[in-house]
Amino acid sequence: GYMLKLSFHGGTQEVTGANYLLETEHTRILVDCGMFQCPRFCAAKNKEEFAYDPKTIDALFVTHAHIDHVGRVPKLARAGFTGKIYSTPPTKDFAALMLEDSLGVLEKEATREGESGAFYDMEDLKHALEMWDTVPYYETFHVGDFEVKFFNAAHILGSAMVEIKVQGKTFLFTGDLGNVPMPLLPPTDHVANVDYLTIESAYGNRVHEDRGERKEKFERAIEDTIKRGGTLMIPAFALERTQEILVDLNELIEHGRVTSVPVFLDSPLSIKATAVYRKYTSYFSDDTKKLIREGDDIFNFPLLQRTLTSDESKNINTVKGPKIILAGAGMMTGGRILHHARRYLPQKENTILFIGYAAAGSIARQIIEKASSVRIFGEEVPVRCDVRSIRGYSAHADSNDLLAFIESNRDTLKQVFVVQGDAAASLFLVQRARDYLGVNAGAPHFGDSVSF
Repeated sequence: GYMLKLSFHGGTQEVTGANYLLETEHTRILVDCGMFQCPRFCAAKNKEEFAYDPKTIDALFVTHAHIDHVGRVPKLARAGFTGKIYSTPPTKDFAALMLEDSLGVLEKEATREGESGAFYDMEDLKHALEMWDTVPYYETFHVGDFEVKFFNAAHILGSAMVEIKVQGKTFLFTGDLGNVPMPLLPPTDHVANVDYLTIESAYGNRVHEDRGERKEKFERAIEDTIKRGGTLMIPAFALERTQEILVDLNELIEHGRVTSVPVFLDSPLSIKATAVYRKYTSYFSDDTKKLIREGDDIFNFPLLQRTLTSDESKNINTVKGPKIILAGAGMMTGGRILHHARRYLPQKENTILFIGYAAAGSIARQIIEKASSVRIFGEEVPVRCDVRSIRGYSAHADSNDLLAFIESNRDTLKQVFVVQGDAAASLFLVQRARDYLGVNAGAPHFGDSVSF
Protein backbone atom coordinates (compact mmCIF):
# COMPACT_ATOMS: atom_id res chain seq x y z
CA GLY A 1 0.00 0.00 0.00
CA TYR A 2 0.90 3.68 -0.08
CA MET A 3 2.52 5.29 2.90
CA LEU A 4 0.83 8.37 4.37
CA LYS A 5 1.65 9.43 7.90
CA LEU A 6 1.06 12.44 10.16
CA SER A 7 3.13 12.98 13.31
CA PHE A 8 2.93 15.58 16.06
CA HIS A 9 6.14 17.24 17.32
CA GLY A 10 4.77 20.16 19.34
CA GLY A 11 1.51 21.87 20.22
CA THR A 12 0.37 18.59 21.81
CA GLN A 13 -1.85 19.28 24.85
CA GLU A 14 0.08 22.55 25.13
CA VAL A 15 -0.46 25.90 23.45
CA THR A 16 3.03 26.42 22.03
CA GLY A 17 5.61 24.68 19.86
CA ALA A 18 3.33 23.86 16.88
CA ASN A 19 5.15 21.44 14.54
CA TYR A 20 3.51 18.75 12.40
CA LEU A 21 5.08 16.34 9.89
CA LEU A 22 3.06 14.91 6.99
CA GLU A 23 4.85 12.39 4.80
CA THR A 24 4.45 9.99 1.91
CA GLU A 25 7.11 7.70 0.48
CA HIS A 26 8.44 10.52 -1.69
CA THR A 27 7.54 13.81 0.01
CA ARG A 28 7.93 15.09 3.56
CA ILE A 29 6.49 18.42 4.64
CA LEU A 30 6.11 20.31 7.92
CA VAL A 31 3.34 22.63 9.04
CA ASP A 32 4.73 25.30 11.41
CA CYS A 33 7.91 25.14 13.44
CA GLY A 34 7.14 27.07 16.59
CA MET A 35 9.00 27.83 19.76
CA PHE A 36 7.98 26.26 23.06
CA GLN A 37 7.10 29.14 25.37
CA CYS A 38 6.72 28.68 29.11
CA PRO A 39 8.75 29.23 32.22
CA ARG A 40 12.08 27.40 32.33
CA PHE A 41 11.93 23.82 31.01
CA CYS A 42 10.85 25.06 27.57
CA ALA A 43 14.27 26.59 27.05
CA ALA A 44 15.67 23.04 27.15
CA LYS A 45 12.96 21.76 24.79
CA ASN A 46 13.79 24.42 22.18
CA LYS A 47 17.42 23.25 22.17
CA GLU A 48 16.66 19.55 21.66
CA GLU A 49 17.33 18.09 18.24
CA PHE A 50 14.34 17.59 15.94
CA ALA A 51 12.87 14.07 16.05
CA TYR A 52 13.11 13.93 12.22
CA ASP A 53 16.04 14.78 9.96
CA PRO A 54 15.56 18.37 8.69
CA LYS A 55 17.76 17.55 5.67
CA THR A 56 15.04 15.20 4.40
CA ILE A 57 12.17 17.72 4.61
CA ASP A 58 10.99 19.11 1.25
CA ALA A 59 8.94 22.06 2.47
CA LEU A 60 7.65 23.93 5.52
CA PHE A 61 4.28 25.71 5.48
CA VAL A 62 3.92 28.54 8.00
CA THR A 63 0.38 29.44 9.11
CA HIS A 64 1.23 32.79 10.75
CA ALA A 65 4.04 34.75 12.36
CA HIS A 66 3.46 34.31 16.09
CA ILE A 67 6.60 32.96 17.76
CA ASP A 68 4.90 29.75 18.91
CA HIS A 69 4.48 28.97 15.18
CA VAL A 70 7.73 30.33 13.66
CA GLY A 71 10.20 30.47 16.55
CA ARG A 72 12.27 27.42 15.57
CA VAL A 73 12.36 28.08 11.80
CA PRO A 74 15.96 29.40 11.90
CA LYS A 75 16.93 26.35 13.96
CA LEU A 76 15.54 24.17 11.15
CA ALA A 77 17.81 26.02 8.70
CA ARG A 78 20.74 25.58 11.08
CA ALA A 79 20.06 21.81 11.25
CA GLY A 80 20.41 21.38 7.50
CA PHE A 81 16.93 22.01 6.05
CA THR A 82 17.35 23.09 2.41
CA GLY A 83 13.76 22.88 1.17
CA LYS A 84 11.31 25.71 0.59
CA ILE A 85 9.36 27.68 3.18
CA TYR A 86 5.92 28.89 2.11
CA SER A 87 3.53 31.42 3.68
CA THR A 88 1.35 34.39 2.71
CA PRO A 89 3.26 37.65 2.01
CA PRO A 90 2.35 39.43 5.30
CA THR A 91 3.43 36.36 7.29
CA LYS A 92 6.93 36.47 5.80
CA ASP A 93 7.26 40.20 6.60
CA PHE A 94 6.03 39.72 10.16
CA ALA A 95 8.19 36.61 10.69
CA ALA A 96 11.33 38.54 9.76
CA LEU A 97 10.48 41.12 12.47
CA MET A 98 9.37 38.58 15.08
CA LEU A 99 12.38 36.29 14.65
CA GLU A 100 14.88 39.12 14.87
CA ASP A 101 13.14 40.40 18.00
CA SER A 102 13.03 36.90 19.46
CA LEU A 103 16.74 36.42 18.79
CA GLY A 104 17.49 39.56 20.81
CA VAL A 105 15.44 38.22 23.72
CA LEU A 106 17.08 34.76 23.53
CA GLU A 107 20.58 36.25 23.46
CA LYS A 108 19.82 38.33 26.56
CA GLU A 109 18.52 35.22 28.33
CA ALA A 110 21.60 33.21 27.33
CA THR A 111 23.90 35.90 28.75
CA ARG A 112 21.88 35.93 31.97
CA GLU A 113 22.12 32.14 32.29
CA GLY A 114 25.84 32.20 31.47
CA GLU A 115 25.32 30.27 28.21
CA SER A 116 27.14 30.67 24.91
CA GLY A 117 24.23 32.11 22.90
CA ALA A 118 20.76 31.40 21.50
CA PHE A 119 19.79 28.21 19.64
CA TYR A 120 20.09 30.13 16.34
CA ASP A 121 21.91 33.22 15.11
CA MET A 122 21.43 36.01 12.57
CA GLU A 123 23.01 33.88 9.80
CA ASP A 124 20.45 31.11 10.36
CA LEU A 125 17.64 33.66 10.20
CA LYS A 126 18.99 35.18 6.95
CA HIS A 127 19.34 31.70 5.48
CA ALA A 128 15.73 30.84 6.40
CA LEU A 129 14.42 34.04 4.79
CA GLU A 130 16.35 33.22 1.57
CA MET A 131 14.48 29.89 1.31
CA TRP A 132 11.11 31.58 2.01
CA ASP A 133 8.58 32.03 -0.82
CA THR A 134 5.18 33.70 -0.55
CA VAL A 135 1.86 32.54 -1.98
CA PRO A 136 -1.41 34.49 -1.68
CA TYR A 137 -4.64 32.98 -0.35
CA TYR A 138 -6.55 30.60 -2.68
CA GLU A 139 -3.68 29.92 -5.11
CA THR A 140 -3.07 26.20 -5.64
CA PHE A 141 0.57 25.06 -5.67
CA HIS A 142 2.32 21.70 -5.62
CA VAL A 143 5.09 20.21 -3.51
CA GLY A 144 5.94 16.65 -4.53
CA ASP A 145 2.88 14.45 -3.87
CA PHE A 146 0.95 17.29 -2.21
CA GLU A 147 -1.46 19.87 -3.61
CA VAL A 148 -1.56 22.88 -1.28
CA LYS A 149 -3.74 25.96 -0.77
CA PHE A 150 -3.87 28.71 1.89
CA PHE A 151 -7.20 29.99 3.26
CA ASN A 152 -7.87 33.01 5.52
CA ALA A 153 -7.83 32.03 9.22
CA ALA A 154 -8.64 35.61 10.37
CA HIS A 155 -6.41 35.32 13.46
CA ILE A 156 -3.93 38.04 12.54
CA LEU A 157 -3.20 39.78 9.23
CA GLY A 158 -2.09 37.16 6.68
CA SER A 159 -2.80 34.18 8.96
CA ALA A 160 -3.61 31.04 6.99
CA MET A 161 -5.14 27.61 7.26
CA VAL A 162 -3.24 25.06 5.17
CA GLU A 163 -5.25 22.67 2.99
CA ILE A 164 -3.27 19.69 1.69
CA LYS A 165 -4.66 17.17 -0.79
CA VAL A 166 -2.88 13.84 -1.21
CA GLN A 167 -3.95 10.33 -2.32
CA GLY A 168 -7.57 11.47 -2.62
CA LYS A 169 -7.66 12.73 0.97
CA THR A 170 -7.95 16.32 2.23
CA PHE A 171 -6.06 17.48 5.31
CA LEU A 172 -6.63 20.88 6.93
CA PHE A 173 -4.34 22.50 9.50
CA THR A 174 -6.07 25.52 11.03
CA GLY A 175 -3.06 27.24 12.58
CA ASP A 176 -4.79 29.66 14.97
CA LEU A 177 -8.39 30.69 14.23
CA GLY A 178 -9.68 34.22 14.73
CA ASN A 179 -12.30 35.48 17.16
CA VAL A 180 -14.82 36.51 14.48
CA PRO A 181 -15.79 39.21 13.78
CA MET A 182 -12.25 40.60 13.93
CA PRO A 183 -12.22 44.42 13.74
CA LEU A 184 -9.62 44.63 10.97
CA LEU A 185 -10.05 41.38 9.06
CA PRO A 186 -12.75 39.60 7.07
CA PRO A 187 -14.18 36.47 8.75
CA THR A 188 -12.55 33.03 8.76
CA ASP A 189 -13.04 31.08 5.52
CA HIS A 190 -15.14 27.96 5.34
CA VAL A 191 -13.15 25.09 3.83
CA ALA A 192 -15.27 22.29 2.40
CA ASN A 193 -14.82 18.50 2.30
CA VAL A 194 -12.10 18.10 4.92
CA ASP A 195 -11.29 14.47 5.86
CA TYR A 196 -8.59 15.01 8.50
CA LEU A 197 -8.67 18.18 10.58
CA THR A 198 -5.90 19.42 12.86
CA ILE A 199 -7.49 22.24 14.89
CA GLU A 200 -6.23 24.63 17.58
CA SER A 201 -7.86 24.76 21.02
CA ALA A 202 -6.29 27.65 22.98
CA TYR A 203 -9.79 28.56 24.25
CA GLY A 204 -11.21 25.05 23.81
CA ASN A 205 -12.89 25.20 27.24
CA ARG A 206 -13.82 28.89 27.42
CA VAL A 207 -16.33 31.31 25.92
CA HIS A 208 -15.44 34.97 25.30
CA GLU A 209 -17.35 37.88 26.73
CA ASP A 210 -19.52 40.00 24.48
CA ARG A 211 -17.67 42.13 21.92
CA GLY A 212 -19.73 45.26 22.48
CA GLU A 213 -18.65 45.45 26.11
CA ARG A 214 -15.08 45.66 24.98
CA LYS A 215 -15.12 49.26 23.75
CA GLU A 216 -17.18 50.45 26.71
CA LYS A 217 -14.73 48.88 29.16
CA PHE A 218 -11.82 50.40 27.24
CA GLU A 219 -13.47 53.82 27.21
CA ARG A 220 -14.19 53.58 30.95
CA ALA A 221 -10.58 52.62 31.76
CA ILE A 222 -9.35 55.68 29.86
CA GLU A 223 -11.91 58.08 31.39
CA ASP A 224 -11.32 56.88 34.97
CA THR A 225 -7.53 57.21 34.62
CA ILE A 226 -7.82 60.68 33.04
CA LYS A 227 -10.08 61.82 35.89
CA ARG A 228 -7.40 60.80 38.39
CA GLY A 229 -4.66 62.46 36.32
CA GLY A 230 -2.94 59.07 36.13
CA THR A 231 -1.09 56.93 33.63
CA LEU A 232 -2.84 54.11 31.77
CA MET A 233 -0.44 51.26 30.93
CA ILE A 234 -1.41 48.69 28.32
CA PRO A 235 0.99 45.75 27.86
CA ALA A 236 1.03 45.42 24.07
CA PHE A 237 1.06 42.38 21.80
CA ALA A 238 2.86 43.51 18.65
CA LEU A 239 0.61 41.76 16.14
CA GLU A 240 -3.11 42.54 15.80
CA ARG A 241 -3.99 43.56 19.39
CA THR A 242 -1.85 46.72 19.28
CA GLN A 243 -3.31 47.69 15.91
CA GLU A 244 -6.87 47.07 17.16
CA ILE A 245 -6.21 49.25 20.20
CA LEU A 246 -4.87 52.03 17.93
CA VAL A 247 -7.98 51.77 15.73
CA ASP A 248 -10.25 51.92 18.79
CA LEU A 249 -8.32 54.88 20.25
CA ASN A 250 -8.47 56.61 16.87
CA GLU A 251 -12.26 56.23 16.86
CA LEU A 252 -12.79 57.26 20.53
CA ILE A 253 -10.59 60.34 20.16
CA GLU A 254 -11.83 61.46 16.72
CA HIS A 255 -15.45 61.17 17.84
CA GLY A 256 -14.72 63.10 21.03
CA ARG A 257 -15.74 60.13 23.21
CA VAL A 258 -12.59 60.52 25.31
CA THR A 259 -10.43 63.57 26.03
CA SER A 260 -7.33 63.69 23.86
CA VAL A 261 -4.27 62.90 25.99
CA PRO A 262 -0.71 61.99 24.99
CA VAL A 263 -0.52 58.36 23.78
CA PHE A 264 2.86 56.65 23.50
CA LEU A 265 3.39 53.59 21.33
CA ASP A 266 6.51 52.47 23.15
CA SER A 267 7.36 49.23 21.40
CA PRO A 268 9.79 49.16 18.48
CA LEU A 269 8.30 45.82 17.39
CA SER A 270 4.74 47.19 17.41
CA ILE A 271 5.86 50.28 15.47
CA LYS A 272 7.52 48.14 12.79
CA ALA A 273 4.58 45.70 12.70
CA THR A 274 2.11 48.57 12.22
CA ALA A 275 4.12 49.64 9.15
CA VAL A 276 3.52 46.15 7.72
CA TYR A 277 -0.24 46.57 8.31
CA ARG A 278 -0.13 49.77 6.24
CA LYS A 279 1.50 47.83 3.39
CA TYR A 280 -1.24 45.17 3.18
CA THR A 281 -4.52 47.11 3.33
CA SER A 282 -5.90 44.76 0.63
CA TYR A 283 -6.17 42.11 3.39
CA PHE A 284 -8.50 44.22 5.55
CA SER A 285 -12.26 43.82 5.97
CA ASP A 286 -14.55 45.90 3.73
CA ASP A 287 -15.49 48.20 6.64
CA THR A 288 -11.86 48.96 7.39
CA LYS A 289 -11.06 49.53 3.69
CA LYS A 290 -13.96 51.98 3.52
CA LEU A 291 -12.59 54.00 6.47
CA ILE A 292 -9.20 54.19 4.76
CA ARG A 293 -10.77 55.21 1.43
CA GLU A 294 -12.56 58.02 3.28
CA GLY A 295 -9.17 59.32 4.29
CA ASP A 296 -8.97 58.14 7.88
CA ASP A 297 -5.46 57.14 8.86
CA ILE A 298 -6.79 54.39 11.13
CA PHE A 299 -3.53 53.84 13.04
CA ASN A 300 -2.90 57.50 13.76
CA PHE A 301 -4.51 60.36 15.70
CA PRO A 302 -3.49 63.65 17.36
CA LEU A 303 -1.06 63.29 20.28
CA LEU A 304 0.08 59.77 19.29
CA GLN A 305 3.86 59.46 19.57
CA ARG A 306 5.90 56.48 18.43
CA THR A 307 8.97 56.12 20.64
CA LEU A 308 11.50 53.96 18.78
CA THR A 309 14.73 54.71 20.67
CA SER A 310 15.27 54.00 24.35
CA ASP A 311 16.01 57.72 24.92
CA GLU A 312 12.58 58.63 23.52
CA SER A 313 11.14 55.91 25.75
CA LYS A 314 12.82 57.34 28.86
CA ASN A 315 11.44 60.80 28.04
CA ILE A 316 7.87 59.49 28.50
CA ASN A 317 8.50 59.82 32.24
CA THR A 318 8.93 63.59 31.92
CA VAL A 319 5.42 63.98 30.47
CA LYS A 320 2.91 64.64 33.25
CA GLY A 321 -0.28 62.55 33.43
CA PRO A 322 -2.86 61.90 32.28
CA LYS A 323 -1.26 59.81 29.55
CA ILE A 324 -1.52 56.38 27.90
CA ILE A 325 1.42 54.04 27.31
CA LEU A 326 1.24 51.00 25.04
CA ALA A 327 4.43 49.00 25.53
CA GLY A 328 5.68 45.46 24.87
CA ALA A 329 5.72 42.71 25.87
CA GLY A 330 2.11 41.61 26.19
CA MET A 331 2.60 39.15 29.06
CA MET A 332 5.25 41.34 30.70
CA THR A 333 7.85 38.63 30.17
CA GLY A 334 10.31 41.39 29.20
CA GLY A 335 10.48 44.61 27.21
CA ARG A 336 9.81 48.27 27.95
CA ILE A 337 6.54 47.67 29.80
CA LEU A 338 8.62 46.50 32.78
CA HIS A 339 10.31 49.90 33.15
CA HIS A 340 6.92 51.62 33.12
CA ALA A 341 5.39 49.05 35.47
CA ARG A 342 8.17 49.56 38.03
CA ARG A 343 7.45 53.27 37.92
CA TYR A 344 3.63 53.38 37.77
CA LEU A 345 2.32 50.22 39.51
CA PRO A 346 2.79 51.67 43.05
CA GLN A 347 0.49 54.75 42.61
CA LYS A 348 -3.23 54.32 42.94
CA GLU A 349 -4.14 57.01 40.39
CA ASN A 350 -2.65 54.82 37.63
CA THR A 351 -4.23 51.89 35.75
CA ILE A 352 -2.82 48.77 34.15
CA LEU A 353 -5.12 47.27 31.52
CA PHE A 354 -4.61 43.73 30.21
CA ILE A 355 -6.05 42.90 26.80
CA GLY A 356 -4.64 39.48 25.98
CA TYR A 357 -3.74 36.02 27.11
CA ALA A 358 -1.52 35.88 30.22
CA ALA A 359 0.33 32.59 30.67
CA ALA A 360 0.53 30.99 34.11
CA GLY A 361 3.49 32.31 36.09
CA SER A 362 3.95 35.47 33.99
CA ILE A 363 4.08 38.86 35.74
CA ALA A 364 0.88 39.76 33.87
CA ARG A 365 -0.93 36.76 35.37
CA GLN A 366 0.40 37.55 38.87
CA ILE A 367 -0.99 41.09 38.67
CA ILE A 368 -4.34 39.89 37.26
CA GLU A 369 -4.54 37.42 40.16
CA LYS A 370 -4.24 40.33 42.62
CA ALA A 371 -0.62 39.92 43.75
CA SER A 372 0.21 42.68 46.26
CA SER A 373 3.67 43.04 44.72
CA VAL A 374 5.69 41.64 41.78
CA ARG A 375 9.42 41.20 41.19
CA ILE A 376 10.76 43.47 38.46
CA PHE A 377 14.51 43.73 37.77
CA GLY A 378 15.21 42.05 41.07
CA GLU A 379 13.14 44.39 43.24
CA GLU A 380 9.71 43.95 44.83
CA VAL A 381 7.34 46.50 43.30
CA PRO A 382 4.04 47.04 45.17
CA VAL A 383 0.88 46.89 43.03
CA ARG A 384 -1.42 49.69 44.22
CA CYS A 385 -2.77 50.91 40.88
CA ASP A 386 -6.14 50.01 39.39
CA VAL A 387 -5.92 46.59 37.65
CA ARG A 388 -8.35 45.83 34.82
CA SER A 389 -8.68 43.23 32.06
CA ILE A 390 -10.72 43.13 28.89
CA ARG A 391 -11.10 39.64 27.49
CA GLY A 392 -12.99 40.77 24.38
CA TYR A 393 -9.73 41.56 22.60
CA SER A 394 -8.78 37.88 22.32
CA ALA A 395 -7.55 37.00 18.83
CA HIS A 396 -8.61 33.34 19.24
CA ALA A 397 -11.83 31.53 18.41
CA ASP A 398 -13.56 30.38 21.60
CA SER A 399 -14.99 26.93 22.44
CA ASN A 400 -18.28 27.58 20.60
CA ASP A 401 -16.53 28.92 17.48
CA LEU A 402 -14.20 25.92 17.41
CA LEU A 403 -17.10 23.49 17.76
CA ALA A 404 -18.97 25.28 14.95
CA PHE A 405 -15.87 25.04 12.76
CA ILE A 406 -15.71 21.28 13.33
CA GLU A 407 -19.46 20.96 12.77
CA SER A 408 -19.26 22.68 9.38
CA ASN A 409 -17.27 19.64 8.19
CA ARG A 410 -18.95 16.86 10.17
CA ASP A 411 -20.32 15.11 7.03
CA THR A 412 -16.87 14.39 5.61
CA LEU A 413 -14.65 14.29 8.71
CA LYS A 414 -12.94 10.98 9.41
CA GLN A 415 -10.72 12.22 12.22
CA VAL A 416 -10.07 15.40 14.21
CA PHE A 417 -6.75 16.09 15.95
CA VAL A 418 -7.09 18.75 18.64
CA VAL A 419 -3.83 20.66 19.25
CA GLN A 420 -2.42 24.00 20.49
CA GLY A 421 -4.31 24.13 23.78
CA ASP A 422 -3.36 23.02 27.27
CA ALA A 423 -4.62 19.57 28.31
CA ALA A 424 -7.80 20.89 29.96
CA ALA A 425 -8.77 22.97 26.90
CA SER A 426 -7.96 20.38 24.25
CA LEU A 427 -9.57 17.47 26.08
CA PHE A 428 -12.72 19.52 26.75
CA LEU A 429 -13.05 20.30 23.02
CA VAL A 430 -12.38 16.64 22.14
CA GLN A 431 -15.23 15.61 24.47
CA ARG A 432 -17.62 18.20 23.03
CA ALA A 433 -16.82 17.12 19.45
CA ARG A 434 -17.48 13.47 20.34
CA ASP A 435 -20.62 14.09 22.41
CA TYR A 436 -22.34 16.76 20.30
CA LEU A 437 -21.14 15.94 16.82
CA GLY A 438 -20.28 12.27 17.03
CA VAL A 439 -16.95 12.81 15.28
CA ASN A 440 -13.82 10.78 15.89
CA ALA A 441 -11.72 13.31 17.83
CA GLY A 442 -8.60 13.04 19.97
CA ALA A 443 -5.78 15.15 21.43
CA PRO A 444 -2.43 13.68 20.35
CA HIS A 445 0.57 13.40 22.68
CA PHE A 446 4.08 14.59 21.87
CA GLY A 447 5.64 12.30 19.24
CA ASP A 448 2.39 10.51 18.35
CA SER A 449 1.94 9.48 14.73
CA VAL A 450 -1.04 8.29 12.72
CA SER A 451 -0.97 6.34 9.45
CA PHE A 452 -3.73 6.59 6.87
